[in-house]
Amino acid sequence: MPGLIVALDASRNRSGGAREHLIGILENLDPISEGIAQIHIWSYKVLLDVLPAHPWLIKHSVPALEGGLLSQLWWQANDLSVELRKNRCDILFTSDASSLCRFAPSVVLSQDLLSYEPGVISTFAWGRARLRLIAIRYLQNVAFRRASGVIFLTQYAAKLIQSSCGLLNNIRIIPHGVNSQFFGGGERAILAKNTSDVDLQAGRIRCLYISNAALYKYQWVVVEAIGRLRKKGIPIELDLVGGGHGPAQEKIDAQIALTDPQGQFIRQHPFVPHEELLSYLTAADIFIFASGCEAFGITLLEAMAMGLPIAASNRSSIPETLRDGGLYFDPENPLEIAAAVEKIIQNPGLGNQLSVRARQLAKEYSWGRCSNETWGYIVDTYRKIAKP
Repeated sequence: MPGLIVALDASRNRSGGAREHLIGILENLDPISEGIAQIHIWSYKVLLDVLPAHPWLIKHSVPALEGGLLSQLWWQANDLSVELRKNRCDILFTSDASSLCRFAPSVVLSQDLLSYEPGVISTFAWGRARLRLIAIRYLQNVAFRRASGVIFLTQYAAKLIQSSCGLLNNIRIIPHGVNSQFFGGGERAILAKNTSDVDLQAGRIRCLYISNAALYKYQWVVVEAIGRLRKKGIPIELDLVGGGHGPAQEKIDAQIALTDPQGQFIRQHPFVPHEELLSYLTAADIFIFASGCEAFGITLLEAMAMGLPIAASNRSSIPETLRDGGLYFDPENPLEIAAAVEKIIQNPGLGNQLSVRARQLAKEYSWGRCSNETWGYIVDTYRKIAKP
């Protein structure tokens, strides 16, 4: 069988994690060994510009994708199939599950659990945001059922989504990878810090939480927890990286005003490019991840690769990724968050153990493995369908 022409619909990939996924699976692809002749990718210009340049990767910049959501959906529903046939594509790989394209055969990648996670939709008041999530769940369920194959990032995501859309015939669990630069810092270990005699200037303990502000991310609860530890005399600080707006940001602002009105130990930073996250991780002593909904959690994986001691939410897919490489808490309970962080601080041996274990687990993930499994699955799915 001659090499396949694969279409890649990246029209809806707007998050940093989705961008890193595309870069990872394309940079590590050897198309000849996978039986692929060409990959045609459709997306918006900013994303196409950061993707690798290869003679087998043909980039299609679409003006409609520079517009709003309705413009994007209209193009996907009405124009994409025409483009695929014009370019003689054999199979479509959709890297965002809320697709309106009816081209077949297709493989769909699921990277978003927000519309499925129990309790998350209820955090959004009735209005445009909640209706959007409900619409996305409907669109994704249709796309999953219509697809020839579906890729999930975790077993948790596969089980949760199929409880909504029904059992699917052809699925594969393929986790994200992690960029090798996050392994460059060597083994990390939190230093023993006696909270009775370490002052803020001489021995501060820096905690880091990387995420955009959202109601299911519970940053304001983390702020309260850090404030409780500070009142106990622990020289602890918190950096929130990711910025935000709306109701979640209002909660964060209000809690910071109560917890640290002088701005001494809580700092919130705006969104930073992915390549700059390494400097924040390098400066941190403890990583906190309090999300209540994650299809995978790529920033968590990056902190694991750095060998940071981690205190993490006990919800969603997080325990599947972190396993025994961190301490867990209820993200809505500031007492539990404070207790987990304090346990790491007061037990340096435990901090070292978690650091080494998290880094060990992170080594199981690579973009090379993710790329090989993803493209191999796409080609296998096509061959099963095309088999005489």
